[in-house]
Amino acid sequence: MSGHDFTGRNVLVTGASRGIGLGVAEGFLDAGAELTILSSGNEIEEVARDLSEKYDRQVVGLICDITDREAVAASVGGLDRIDVLVNNAGLELITPIDAEGREVEETFRRIIDINVMGTYYVTREALPKMGAGGRIILTSSMWGKTAVAEFSAYCTSKHANIGFMRSLAQELAPRGISVNAVCPGWVRTVASMRSLTAMAERENRGEEDLLAEIVGAQAIGGLMEPKDMAATYLFLASEAADNITGQAFTVDRGEIMQ
Repeated sequence: MSGHDFTGRNVLVTGASRGIGLGVAEGFLDAGAELTILSSGNEIEEVARDLSEKYDRQVVGLICDITDREAVAASVGGLDRIDVLVNNAGLELITPIDAEGREVEETFRRIIDINVMGTYYVTREALPKMGAGGRIILTSSMWGKTAVAEFSAYCTSKHANIGFMRSLAQELAPRGISVNAVCPGWVRTVASMRSLTAMAERENRGEEDLLAEIVGAQAIGGLMEPKDMAATYLFLASEAADNITGQAFTVDRGEIMQ
């Protein structure tokens, strides 16, 4: 158990079919929240059913491409009340600046559309459902505070998430709504392991060798799991964070220390 009590509070987590989103969703369920999860794939409905069985509580699963403005209006706009919004949905792919052809440009645009515009659309639709005491938490990245070669679209989008969060924190404070971001380091997810593979291929190195170098740069060794991220999101959504807004919390086992 987290030590936080979210009984009676309605939480929406986007990008929750797997990875960090799913780990955070389970953390809120452990703490008693009423949960809605959203993702672009049909698997979100199966995940919602599995979580409903596991926690003996109805979990709502919404299929929605957050880059589709009308789809966001229909799904998020159809919810009655949102106390906590976790903007976690995102796309992480390699986009080398010198890659040949137009495919990399299409990938760049897709990443920006999901990570930036999608986050904006979801937040716009969620706000009318949120009153004083509401919480908005964005998933940025440690690469939203620093950068890495050949992931320019992803790094750009995650820097943008932090700027968006800081502006909203100023704008929504008079309404009693706090806005913060979590910046994960390396976590064992499909996206991060796909990025590891791409980086290893570009550097002509073995994946295990590269991963050992990455975790070796952390003050605390080892690769984090999705469930390790949940506590920070629950803290920011709780009364313990009543005096916190406009902040980007890095959870990376001491890799960048910013």
